[in-house]
Amino acid sequence: MDIALGVSFMNSLSEKKWSILIVDDQLGVRRLLFEALKDDFKAVHMAGSGMEAIEQVKKHDPDLVVMDMKMPRMNGLEVLKHLRKMDFQCPVIMMTAYGELEIVAQAAKMGVKKHITKPFDLKELRQMISDTLSKEILA
Repeated sequence: MDIALGVSFMNSLSEKKWSILIVDDQLGVRRLLFEALKDDFKAVHMAGSGMEAIEQVKKHDPDLVVMDMKMPRMNGLEVLKHLRKMDFQCPVIMMTAYGELEIVAQAAKMGVKKHITKPFDLKELRQMISDTLSKEILA
């Protein structure tokens, strides 16, 4: 999909009223993603910890979660285990540091089909979100 189609598709997402949850312990990353995505979705929710992510999922039931793997107290894999126990099956895109292949493999076993390495290109992440949600539309 070229960039123009990606932007067009992202615009159609807002018409579909999709919501997204951004989970990262770094406030700067959360703010960056919020600003980059707020016009493309009905709602962009944010969580700064694993426990907060679980509460946000219970409260808002987002259509997609973009979650960092490395967070204090409860990492992304632990959050994902809790979400799966709650029967939360929506797509999750994991953000990882370079070289965390074992974590990526563990996340894949729990149904994570996409991951992106930090630092990431915002256009690449937007495309990944678009591709992921387009599969949800077709499912």
